Amino acid sequence: MLDSVDVARAAVSLSITATRAEEEELIKKLSEQGIIAAAVDIGGDIISKTHIVIERAVIAARKSKMIKEDSISDGVIAGAAREAQSQIVKRAIGLNGGGKIAVCRSDQNVCVSIFMSIGMMYLNEVAIGLGHRVVGE
Repeated sequence: MLDSVDVARAAVSLSITATRAEEEELIKKLSEQGIIAAAVDIGGDIISKTHIVIERAVIAARKSKMIKEDSISDGVIAGAAREAQSQIVKRAIGLNGGGKIAVCRSDQNVCVSIFMSIGMMYLNEVAIGLGHRVVGE
């Protein structure tokens, strides 16, 4: 049985994949290990797009059949996404960023990882945030 640390590692690994092909390969590999995974790209002003970050995480989780389409499941993903985002907000004030949101689930453990390059022109900083929640069956 996989625990929360395993799911967190999976989410971080998925969020840092460099190409769509690498992402798809990792999702398949994680599935074989019992982890449902999904990823989606994000970009822009991370602070003013809080709702978009959360919506993309929820929609990715729904499309991958990771969660049911109900308010409890949506809230679990939204909470984990918001936690992950809050860890990178300080670095993003006044700047734009681009990166990826990864959502992974095994049993009751759900993790959301956000990996971003934040900055202007070529002066970028790298940031990563991770949120964990538990969802019922």
